[in-house]
Amino acid sequence: MDKAKATEWLVERPEIETIFACICDLNGVMRGKRVPVDQIDKIVGGELRMPLSLLGMDIWGEDIEGNDLVFDTGDADGLCDFTGRSLIPVDWTSRPAAFAQLWMRQEDGTPFAGDPRRALAEVVARYKALGLTPVVATELEFYVCDPSEAAPQPPRSPVTGKRLDSDGALSLDDLQHFDAYLNEVYDACRAQGIPADAAISENGAGQFEINFRHVADPMEAADDAVLFKRLVRGIARKHGFAATFMAKPYGDRAGSGMHVHFSLVDAEGRNVFDNGGPEGTDLLRNAVAGLLGTMQENALVFAPHENSFRRLLPGAHAPSSVAWGYENRTTAIRIPGGSPKARRIEHRVAGADANPYLVLASVLGGALLGIERGWTPAEPITGDAYTQDLGHLPYDWASAIEAFARGPLIGDIYSRRLQRMFVQCKQQELRRFTRHVTDFEYHSYLEAV
Repeated sequence: MDKAKATEWLVERPEIETIFACICDLNGVMRGKRVPVDQIDKIVGGELRMPLSLLGMDIWGEDIEGNDLVFDTGDADGLCDFTGRSLIPVDWTSRPAAFAQLWMRQEDGTPFAGDPRRALAEVVARYKALGLTPVVATELEFYVCDPSEAAPQPPRSPVTGKRLDSDGALSLDDLQHFDAYLNEVYDACRAQGIPADAAISENGAGQFEINFRHVADPMEAADDAVLFKRLVRGIARKHGFAATFMAKPYGDRAGSGMHVHFSLVDAEGRNVFDNGGPEGTDLLRNAVAGLLGTMQENALVFAPHENSFRRLLPGAHAPSSVAWGYENRTTAIRIPGGSPKARRIEHRVAGADANPYLVLASVLGGALLGIERGWTPAEPITGDAYTQDLGHLPYDWASAIEAFARGPLIGDIYSRRLQRMFVQCKQQELRRFTRHVTDFEYHSYLEAV
């Protein structure tokens, strides 16, 4: 969408008075400005300015202590480029508004290497140079919950008024009870150009999963996931409950993940993972080897928060071992069955709380290293990967931060700028969590030790 099309889009929607012009930070949080609609030329023309440090703030929106972007450069501004995606209608606010997706460049015009969307664009460009296009789809799980208490509670059914109290995997009743909400989510997806496909009731009370159709543009797939998370939360508030993409909002219920499916097509549109049989090509195995070889270093991307590691605990039914297999949902990397023409890789590690741009950059970047270097994976796992002696992801947040900071392969996927910014952000968040004493600790220790 250019200036002329953006102006035409707004003329057709005179009720819109405000545009939310936003960038996506390293945590996947949208940050930006509320701008009057008559400033559309400034937004689309790349004239809007924001501090570059905005992309590296911690989860509470605070600057990173010692961040060179703040103290060495005087917290310099960058310029916000319009991504080209159509303006997006937002109707869950008090008045109709629009959303504009932006990404950042430096004053001299070069892309800002600390922008997670730029990081994914760099990986996609490397595939293009090889004559390959990733075809990508994501699956996102989330919970709707009752926000009236400090801790989340399962929601009350809009039909019966009763609080959900059991897990309802693939429950049609749960889907039908939340029919009005899900209908509005699908309406918003259509209005925003998000290719939402099947919806299912997942394993936890009030947990749902929505799958997206494959698109031959990883940038679009990541944009879709970011926009989807916003609309799910916004529409939930409109219906009187909350929605969360926390990886593990309930200690005793299933966690929420973001699975990534991808294949690669060549210039003629042929799936280069397809050899006509169930095992796939050597190139598929190279990609699998790259994913396995970079998984431990990239764990911070897939599990970026303190809460993320509750989902990856042994026995929590989330992939925590570095393993792959055919039609095996206990492994981190699964090769789904079906028609060889659709042969693809499913990456099952990331939590729903992860930044979609970084997840796709790490997945596609890791696969690319395996392809470029001709790596070969270990034999695929058969049976229950949870019970086998396998390499493991970092067991805790601090170890994942260290692995991303020191991993020798991270620099082959990400810029040193982004690596440093992400590590500093996570180290600051970790320090704050370690200073916070929980109610459970008081309950356990206060008068017992």
